[in-house]
Amino acid sequence: MHQFHGMGYNEYRRTHKKRMKVERKRERNYRSSQIVTANLKGKLFLSTLN
Repeated sequence: MHQFHGMGYNEYRRTHKKRMKVERKRERNYRSSQIVTANLKGKLFLSTLN
């Protein structure tokens, strides 16, 4: 937790504002990874057709 977000779990748990900031960052990362995965799957699918 500290390595990725710059705070320990206790601080994350205590401070609502910081918790929401971490969760927004996680959501952005998740959505970004879903787009990358979809693009890769599309490329893999197209390469199997050739």
